[in-house]
Amino acid sequence: MKIEKTFIAMAGLAIGAFVGLAQQPPAATPPREGQPPPQAEQKKPRPRRPPPPGVSTPGVKREMTTITPVAVFTTGGNPDWQALTDDAVWVSAGQLDTIFRLDVKTNEVAAKVVVGKRPCSGLIAGFGSVWAPSCGDKTLGRVDQKTNTLVATIPVGPAESEGGIAASSDAIWLVTDKAGKMSRIDPKTNAVAATIDVPAGSASVIYGDDAVWVTTPGANMLTRVDAKTNKVTDSIEVGKGPRFVTYGAGSVWTLNQGDGTISRVDTKTRKLVVNIEAGMPGSGGEIGFGLGHIWASIPQIPIAEIDPATNTVIRQWTGAGGDSIRAGHGSVFLSNLSAHNVWRIDPSKFE
Repeated sequence: MKIEKTFIAMAGLAIGAFVGLAQQPPAATPPREGQPPPQAEQKKPRPRRPPPPGVSTPGVKREMTTITPVAVFTTGGNPDWQALTDDAVWVSAGQLDTIFRLDVKTNEVAAKVVVGKRPCSGLIAGFGSVWAPSCGDKTLGRVDQKTNTLVATIPVGPAESEGGIAASSDAIWLVTDKAGKMSRIDPKTNAVAATIDVPAGSASVIYGDDAVWVTTPGANMLTRVDAKTNKVTDSIEVGKGPRFVTYGAGSVWTLNQGDGTISRVDTKTRKLVVNIEAGMPGSGGEIGFGLGHIWASIPQIPIAEIDPATNTVIRQWTGAGGDSIRAGHGSVFLSNLSAHNVWRIDPSKFE
């Protein structure tokens, strides 16, 4: 009797295990190029945050529905960070471990290159290459612009997923440690040539006027590092929560996630010129300089255009789309992360 009960119990366990296996969901497959990830594989959507206020100046706001792109590049995944080169726009898609080359002559996706795991924290062009930091494996990928191939993987990665990478005349720069370390990478050796102490919690970098400028969101600080001596020379208080940064019109500009302003710092005087009301607080976004203006993007405010001559937001579009933005080749390029595509927009047709 004892043997019979044991046999029955063991049979029950086997059947339960079989049923449990039968109920297992099928193995996930990676998203394909040109398609969004299958619904089952997508991350749970974040709670929808309240819409940012935007600029308060009357007559400046517009709806994204008023814009018709001249081209749409469908990449799939989550297109985000951009870099401009002489004949292309490059964009990363972290879900696909890939960066894409967008041909500005044909308006087609010309190439896709697998880089490190989950590219993040910016893209930069320099030394005949596009450089892509990756958060998943903490590496820096170097892609040859002519052959569209990964030619080097450097074992150093970004400190923050929301950051940035810069190129000077002889180096690549990236914050690589949250404790406050910025790496200077020599493109001749594809190795770290120097490590510079910067404030803890630093995020993004840009090169301009013989210096590397570093944002520290938690300290409301912009730090200047002399690109020749690797020494910190200035610490400049800007708006609250500066993260993304660009250079143009003789100034460094920060997009401040804490108070939604855009700060302008003169690179000659190394002083804050103005905090521009933009009404663009919150996580995500990007800022860039091109076509003579500053361009910023955050979720629900995909495009804001700032005129350096007046230090004001002159046009701002609200609605769906955006997250990263660049201007060049006579166009504005907008990464629509949630829509899995990149828009090319003719700014001469802006209303």
